[in-house]
Amino acid sequence: MVHKILIAGCGGMSNVWFDYAIERSNTEIVGAVDIFEDNAKAMIQKKGLDIPTFSDLTTALAETEANLVFDVTIPASHKEVVITSLQAGCHVFGEKPMAESMIDAKRILQVTKQTGKTYSVMQNRRYTKEIRAFRECLAADTIGKVGAVHADFFLGPHFGGFRDEMEHPLIIDMAIHTFDQARFLSGADPVSVYCHEFNPHGSWYKGNASAVCIFEMSNGSVFHYNGSWCAEGLNTSWDSSWRVVGSKGTALWDGTNQLKAEVIDEAIPTEFMNQHQQIGLPITWKGKVGHLGCLDEMFLALEENRLAETDCSDNIKSMAMVFAAVESAKTNKKVEIGIC
Repeated sequence: MVHKILIAGCGGMSNVWFDYAIERSNTEIVGAVDIFEDNAKAMIQKKGLDIPTFSDLTTALAETEANLVFDVTIPASHKEVVITSLQAGCHVFGEKPMAESMIDAKRILQVTKQTGKTYSVMQNRRYTKEIRAFRECLAADTIGKVGAVHADFFLGPHFGGFRDEMEHPLIIDMAIHTFDQARFLSGADPVSVYCHEFNPHGSWYKGNASAVCIFEMSNGSVFHYNGSWCAEGLNTSWDSSWRVVGSKGTALWDGTNQLKAEVIDEAIPTEFMNQHQQIGLPITWKGKVGHLGCLDEMFLALEENRLAETDCSDNIKSMAMVFAAVESAKTNKKVEIGIC
């Protein structure tokens, strides 16, 4: 099967998506659309493609006969692009977030069910060799039953532009990556959240660029998120720094390549402080990493007629964590999340 791809949005991350589609053997880019058509023209010229460009999505869908849309537009456009594409008979792969609000996300999910088409969301931070090894350690019960998952995220990017003006720049624009990773690692879904947001001295953001969140999860564990987007010095990885505490031990991942775990040494009698032994966390992931790994999974799922790991029916649960955290911060109350 040849996937005929229409790429919507020709700025920012679209470069990665174009390159992937060009290099894949069973894909054909049949058009590019951007509300500023000159962006589309510039991109296809850069890539050496001879394909039509458009400024209107509906026209592009009709004239190209695409069966798959890559949505690389800004978050505010995702609802319109995804629903229009689904109703035109196309599957959709899109950049995060799946929508700009929970209302929009639920509407998109409803349309996927009505049309029988799928919408998979880019969550590239699930696709590293290290996070896969970390998850395997937890799933194998190496440290026992997980009771707490802790993630620290401290960076100081000076983006400029819209992020500097956002009301909730950290939670809305970035935290979904870490929230989704927490679900991926624990295998659990959110039940409730209490979030305290603040904007510390020295922040260059108009809105709250720091937050502490406590999520209760469906397996009885607690996920604790401590983050800032205006932290200068001693930065963590973009993938956060993780500590997972289980009934038999603890596992650490620094968000890059340092993985380690310690469990109770059962050969030594219990003392005031137990003795522990280190456990190796082998790297077994053979797939591609980052965006390419997520795109590979999206295509494999489509070709195997199953839902992708990051299908919108799953990703909406990570979205729910974001918007529940914002609601909690605004109301200064614990918010029940429920089942999406």
